[in-house]
Amino acid sequence: MPDLEISITICSWNTIDDLRACLASLEAVRDEAPFEVIVVDNNSEDGSPDMVEREFPWVRLERLLQNLGFTGGQNHAIGIRQAPHAMPLNSDTIVHPGALSGLLVYLKGHPEVGIVAPKLLNPDGSLQYSCRRFPNPMAALFRNTPLGRLFPNNRFTRDYLMQDWEHNEPREVDWVSGAAFLVRDSIIEEIGAFDPEYFMFCEDVDWCFRVWKHGKKVVYLPTCVITHAIGRSTDKAPNRMIGRFHRSMLRFYVKNQAPEVSVLLRPFAIAGAALALSMRASLFIFKNKVDVIRRWISKR
Repeated sequence: MPDLEISITICSWNTIDDLRACLASLEAVRDEAPFEVIVVDNNSEDGSPDMVEREFPWVRLERLLQNLGFTGGQNHAIGIRQAPHAMPLNSDTIVHPGALSGLLVYLKGHPEVGIVAPKLLNPDGSLQYSCRRFPNPMAALFRNTPLGRLFPNNRFTRDYLMQDWEHNEPREVDWVSGAAFLVRDSIIEEIGAFDPEYFMFCEDVDWCFRVWKHGKKVVYLPTCVITHAIGRSTDKAPNRMIGRFHRSMLRFYVKNQAPEVSVLLRPFAIAGAALALSMRASLFIFKNKVDVIRRWISKR
């Protein structure tokens, strides 16, 4: 067997059916590129690790006794990998033929690139906007908010999601979804893996930001395709995930964008961002609770 070149790292929490389908899709392309698969189970209660051990004995399984979050689980897998390049992959993905080999060939042929990512599709085959521009306050104001629903075609959301092009050509982008991308070995050696301060959410934005700052590029490669069903783990605890997401957004801003604000204005900028994100999170949680009450009433 040729030397390993890719370590596919999967962090799983109570997604047994999705994980089974993901691993089956990888098993179908095992001859496409020299890769290993590492599944880190975040103390699931649905039998996921037993399923992996029973049905996919060729997969390296790591059973954790506590939930370390997406970042903790991924960093654990990346730290024990045997191949030079790492490919974080969500458990709710299906890898299409040609994706692994295409990503690897591109990365090896473009030394200026630190991260290369495939096109992601929704389960219905539609395009998933998985490459984006870095977050900004106006995008946060309009993205998935009542204001955004009033103005669905606003330029701030379109610009953030990069809806001004058809996603059919390779392109340098600000950041790509952590659901699936391939990372060059030197990036991990020189700037590290995911920032462990993110339990989950925004760790992909942060890593791409650091890659660009390090002088390497992030590239979207639509000739490689993976299907991704968004939020299969996070949907199990929506309100808690809303809080984590907005805390992660604040961390990204404080760490990476606030330093660009003048020292005198920085405290006010951070306080304003914290207040805005707190209000945004509260709005989403309130909506979820109202939806629960409505469903309860409709069943009576």
